Amino acid sequence: MDFEAVRARLNLHAVLPNLEDVVRFDAEMAALVERARITIQFSVRGGPTAFVRFADGACTVGRGPGAGAKVNLWFTSPAHLNKMFDGKANPIPLWGFHKLGFLTKQFTQLTDRMAHYLKPTDELLQDPAYLALNTRLTLNTAAFAVPDLLAYDPEAMKFRHTFTSGSIALKVLPDGPSVGLLLGPDEIRAVKGDVENPSALIAMRSLEIANAFLNGKMDTFAAVAKGDVEIWGQLPKVDELALVLDRIPKYLS
Repeated sequence: MDFEAVRARLNLHAVLPNLEDVVRFDAEMAALVERARITIQFSVRGGPTAFVRFADGACTVGRGPGAGAKVNLWFTSPAHLNKMFDGKANPIPLWGFHKLGFLTKQFTQLTDRMAHYLKPTDELLQDPAYLALNTRLTLNTAAFAVPDLLAYDPEAMKFRHTFTSGSIALKVLPDGPSVGLLLGPDEIRAVKGDVENPSALIAMRSLEIANAFLNGKMDTFAAVAKGDVEIWGQLPKVDELALVLDRIPKYLS
């Protein structure tokens, strides 16, 4: 699978799910879509499909077609989708023209806010609220990228055999956020929240430590030696997970 195809999968399956937490944790965005009841489907020719659903004040993002979608946004290729995520192209609405007002106003504001949280600067990270949400979204993106990287990235695929059983948890101490990877021979599933009795655990001592760790701003070995990052359980899974995560910037720099 070529670069654009892998990147399109990560944009839909690892980046787009962050809309859920932008709505959940940004009060202004929650108010913006609190009355919305709509499902938007993203369809890529020769590529993946995903949906975004708004209902009862919450946002849900999922893989595959969205049942009852009132809007279908069509992309002629994975590269077309990626250009949209870069702000350099627009989708083609196949149906749902009567909902274009929501797409061009509320939905665009929401995706712009997500992009704001995913593009930190040193100045923005001085704000505790921004730091907390940027860390959460970065952690989400890392976990949700893993299944597609292991399935489609030529380098990450070499490590697939390590992730056929058990689970891996990544947690920011003391109270989260947390994500997990549920491992199996046929499927790897990323989840938000705690994982019970994980086979391997990566625990980061604080939001500040987690943010620096996830953004490659600290030496991993030094962080472990100082106790800023604790690793427990099946270490080969952790070692090879790190190599898989190193592939993310190639697609989502």
